[in-house]
Amino acid sequence: MKLKEFNFIGARKIALSISAALIAIILIFALIFGVRLSVQFSGGTIITYTYEGEIDADSIQTEAQEVIGQNLSVNMKAGINGLDSFEIVLDEKEGLVSDVQAELDTALSEKFSENNVTFLSNSTVSPSIGSEFFIKSLVAIGFAAVLIVIYVAFRFKKISGWSAGMMALVALLHDVLIAFGVFVIFRIPLDFNFVAVVLTILGYSINDTIIIYDRMRENQRLYGSSMTREQLANRSINETLSRTLNTTITTILAIAMICIVAVVCNVESILSFSFPLLVGMLSGTYSTIFIVCPLWCMWQNHKDKKRPKQYAAKRR
Repeated sequence: MKLKEFNFIGARKIALSISAALIAIILIFALIFGVRLSVQFSGGTIITYTYEGEIDADSIQTEAQEVIGQNLSVNMKAGINGLDSFEIVLDEKEGLVSDVQAELDTALSEKFSENNVTFLSNSTVSPSIGSEFFIKSLVAIGFAAVLIVIYVAFRFKKISGWSAGMMALVALLHDVLIAFGVFVIFRIPLDFNFVAVVLTILGYSINDTIIIYDRMRENQRLYGSSMTREQLANRSINETLSRTLNTTITTILAIAMICIVAVVCNVESILSFSFPLLVGMLSGTYSTIFIVCPLWCMWQNHKDKKRPKQYAAKRR
């Protein structure tokens, strides 16, 4: 039975234009409004309390600002056995003096007397340590990307492995920028969740790409020069499309449910991980279909134009 094939390669100009526009918007937004860094990277103080029952984050923020006298943010954390916690995050690099800390403890205990608010910890991160964490995180991401390119290059030698690896890297950078855009546009501070999101997306996206590359290698062996590169890539994408969509839909539904629960329960720490991951995985599926293979075809055609004699001999 002949199945209908979608011409994904034929839509490459539209797809690449959409991606370029999205990346441009993200970069412009980041330049105009800046990028928020969490205390983990920029330095500051995190004061953690446990509580019982339900507490509104805005009420905590209002009460804490009256005591401390500076802007701060409050992150709600999910716990177990009904004992949840919240973090008061401020830019104070030297930490709070004992008098202010005691006053804050008393104010919160009196304000939320029914919730058994209890001081848990007070940690301060210096800017130099935060910068070191951030640089090490970027190095880890870069190292993972290099290993991916090397792996793809050696595994898929028969379809110009190094070119395949570099095109996969371009798609991964695209997905990372899209995930970064979620943090920037929705004003989510970059923290360890960002690193976890990026590394997860790298593994997820390259997995889809490898599936298509593997089918391209097999189809090249079966059809040889009877197919153009565009036909080969299009056939391979269509043959693996159901697998790609089924995997993506299943994963996206699970992450979407996590996002919904995080919103309902007002757990920002989970939402700041699950929502960018959700968008990044959608981007990973998109880039696998509309970016990797079209760029690979364009690059191979470009190389053949620079070697017309070898290309003519290859097509005979």
